[in-house]
Amino acid sequence: MNQTSTVPEEDLTDAFRVFNDLSEQLIDSFTVLENRVATLSAELAATREARRREAAKSAQLTDRLAKLLAALPGGVIVVDGAGCVQEANPAAGELLGEPLRGEIWRDVIGRAFQSDTAAGPDVYLHDGRAVSISTCPMAGEPGQILLLQDVSETHQLHERLARHKRLSAMGEMAASLAHQIRTPLSTALLYVSHLARPNIDSGDVTMITERIRDRLGHLDSLVRDMLVFARGGSSESAEIDVSELMQDLRDAAEPMLGADFELDLQPEVAGRAVRGNRDALLGALQNLVVNAIQACGAGGRIEIRATAISDEEVALLVCDNGPGIPEDIQDRIFEPFFTTRGAGTGLGLAVVQAVAHAHQGSVWFESTPGGGSSIGLCLPTSGRAGFGTSVTQ
Repeated sequence: MNQTSTVPEEDLTDAFRVFNDLSEQLIDSFTVLENRVATLSAELAATREARRREAAKSAQLTDRLAKLLAALPGGVIVVDGAGCVQEANPAAGELLGEPLRGEIWRDVIGRAFQSDTAAGPDVYLHDGRAVSISTCPMAGEPGQILLLQDVSETHQLHERLARHKRLSAMGEMAASLAHQIRTPLSTALLYVSHLARPNIDSGDVTMITERIRDRLGHLDSLVRDMLVFARGGSSESAEIDVSELMQDLRDAAEPMLGADFELDLQPEVAGRAVRGNRDALLGALQNLVVNAIQACGAGGRIEIRATAISDEEVALLVCDNGPGIPEDIQDRIFEPFFTTRGAGTGLGLAVVQAVAHAHQGSVWFESTPGGGSSIGLCLPTSGRAGFGTSVTQ
């Protein structure tokens, strides 16, 4: 016989109550989950919109920077740590020629720049234009940004201004120069008139001829100094061995020295060379020797010295044991037409300074009253073109 088990009514009630409680908890949890999903969806949508706006701003900024680089009159080149050109604006391409992107910067240097000329901090392109180069390191990554500016017109303006100043100074002193030229010319003409005397013997002819040659040589020296000063040097350029230049200076100086003069040559720059005009440099150094001879008088000692200041510069000096330069005129010795000698033109040291500047160098002096003087030229060695090399290391 089957027996039917019965569940107490209280147990069923408790079970339904538990079931209802769990159902309500599930409903509450689902509602919370729905709200959380809605919140996260809204946040995600806001984040996507923000990123979209940032991307749009970045694209706009990139476009602006690209247009700015394209509009810049100066060249801009980005070189990575390996020395490869990553970016270049149109101005850089116009200056250096295409292609640039993907090229090795060192190869671009060899292709576009002259390797043996420099204008102070500037360098020259093969087409003759002068370019100023500045560098800026990349932030947070290896490499550099190179800024190139065509400064040819600026150089030309500076040269014209300097030339106009020199011509103005010469114009102001024209009367003095005319007197300086007239004196040796009148003397030479006087000696020439002596040659017309009847029955003049050969000894007098020789003596008069030598004096005429001496006066004409002096006149030629005056004219040469004036021309060199007016031009500010010379545009001719060649490789000049410094040791050979100093030996040429000694050969030119020895005939000007008396028997009681002592001349010492100390070329300490074997293998060094400068680039420029040999005649202009030699003439400027001869002016220094002439000044030293005149300062020392009889029994003087002159030292001609060449020393290496650094890998990129040499100094050419003329030292004497004369009375030195008085302190009250030391700041004027390079002024055009300033002289303490009645027969001088005051152009000797001005010519030296003009030649030094024309060779991208400088002139300086050291003098102690009663202790002699040293005047020299500081010149860059040839082949100085160290621009942009650090980014290719």
